[in-house]
Amino acid sequence: VQLAESGGGLVAPGGSLTLSCAASGFSISTSEMDWVRQAPGKGLEWVSSIHTGGFAWYADSVKGRFTISRDNAKNTLYLQMNSLKPGDTAVYYCRKGTNRGQGTQVTVSS
Repeated sequence: VQLAESGGGLVAPGGSLTLSCAASGFSISTSEMDWVRQAPGKGLEWVSSIHTGGFAWYADSVKGRFTISRDNAKNTLYLQMNSLKPGDTAVYYCRKGTNRGQGTQVTVSS
């Protein structure tokens, strides 16, 4: 299992970013996948999950602003993030079970 996140960066409050997670060694179409994040000095926080059947669910803190999706043909997971807030600043990881990638930094600041 290998996971590689990308797409992070610096964005102003209210802005948008789309994170990608390229998976290899398994098929995301048959796996429940998660996005989690870790803010500076804090523990790991669950953000969103997508079931093999396509059902998605979200933490209350991101509901209505973030959208998880996947492209099975590209074996890639996405997280579309809109209306970003400073509180969304964190390293974002995609996760399959106990495996996660190296993360991508998202900084929301003016």
